[in-house]
Amino acid sequence: MSNHTYDVIVIGAGPVGENVADRVVQGGLTAAIVERELVGGECSYWACMPTKALLRSTAALRAARQLPGSREAVSGDLDVAAVLRRRDSFASNWKDDGQVSWLNSVGITLYRGQGRISAERVVEVTDESGTATALTARHAVVVATGSAALLADISGLLEAKPWSSREAAAAPAVPGRLAVIGGGVVASEMATAFAALGSSVTMLARDGVLHLAEPFVGERVTESLREAGVSVLLGAEAGAVKRDGDGTVHITLTNGEGIEAEEVLVAIGRTPNTQDIGLGAVGLTPGAWLTVDDTLRVLREDKTPLDGGWLYAAGDVNRRVLLTHQGKYQARAVGDVIVARANGEAVDDSPWGRHASTADECAVPQVVFTEPEIASVGLTAAAAEAAGIRTRVVDYDLGAVAGSALHADGYKGRARMVVDEDRKVIVGFTLVGPDVAELLHAATIAVVGEVPIDRLWHAVPAYPTVSEVWLRLLEAYGR
Repeated sequence: MSNHTYDVIVIGAGPVGENVADRVVQGGLTAAIVERELVGGECSYWACMPTKALLRSTAALRAARQLPGSREAVSGDLDVAAVLRRRDSFASNWKDDGQVSWLNSVGITLYRGQGRISAERVVEVTDESGTATALTARHAVVVATGSAALLADISGLLEAKPWSSREAAAAPAVPGRLAVIGGGVVASEMATAFAALGSSVTMLARDGVLHLAEPFVGERVTESLREAGVSVLLGAEAGAVKRDGDGTVHITLTNGEGIEAEEVLVAIGRTPNTQDIGLGAVGLTPGAWLTVDDTLRVLREDKTPLDGGWLYAAGDVNRRVLLTHQGKYQARAVGDVIVARANGEAVDDSPWGRHASTADECAVPQVVFTEPEIASVGLTAAAAEAAGIRTRVVDYDLGAVAGSALHADGYKGRARMVVDEDRKVIVGFTLVGPDVAELLHAATIAVVGEVPIDRLWHAVPAYPTVSEVWLRLLEAYGR
């Protein structure tokens, strides 16, 4: 077995692993990255980029149809084949040549194969031919293997060969009928996309639609899905699934009702990709989520780091926040802290310090690309109350803002800010409405910066823009 030594070894070359490796190389260390599939990971090929490409064309068409003048210029329906081709291009046709070229250009060494921790600071990589290579890290090993779709424990489901988020994102054709098990982000976005592309969609939302968001979010998205022709069955649960000889999927609900579809998408959550990465060799549990401290060092069950503090975990695999942008935020922090520790420099792991991932706990931004869009950051009203924060919740009709009326006829939306009444700062912000995604970062800055309400009065929104909702919320708060 050949043996190579680097300062840092990263297992997983998705966006999180790439950013960790890039950060340590920029800090003057050497890095190797191990990948068993495509460099670029889930987000590039089976999640963020291809799914948003599926959704964008339909959103643009809806926007054009909401305005007199442009509405009359629109003729015909979506060109589904063109939408799928554009989706393919954003997934680089499931080839990673460009990503590999980037790794080479910045001095990161790639090893293709399954990486397994075999001892302290040692990762063995087994390639497709069975050849093993041992990699030794001088300073750190970082697990950035992400997560995979969780399949429900439903009788007959595995035998029916269901879609996960991967198959939905890469579907070569649009099924005539699609059943979606789940009501979260993936379920809601894919129901939106495939209904617009021509599928007859049935959604089994046992726990409701987007039930972790503010209640008005799920209500509005449910209404919109139904307006688009989606059959949203709230509280419905699949009891058994069977695919017959002609490919038809039969779903029997726990109440005895039946549903038929050409494909069934299961979107009920995620599970960590830690089953086959050698955790057992260092006393950790294979297949488990990895617990980390605020500098993302992996902790044992007793909440202490492994001897020497050499093992880190960033991204989905640590279960702090399962979002690509938040994983990349963690990657920047962990890359910088590894460099600092390697050079004997001070570590700033205080709240909001350079080497701490503080935003994971209280300032996570997220956009859900349904129709309408959902944009949120920080805590919901319920979460803030559960955290013991004395709050005041202020809502405003987003459609009543002048900029919204100009943006689209019949604009419907809502904005909510959750204020910590003791500190007089915003701790949560939610927007629902057409094209609200680009409004989110202002709210994120307000939450992260803990900008006092009195100071926000001096942040004057331009007129006539949808951002004027900030002024309206502050006026409502001041009453």
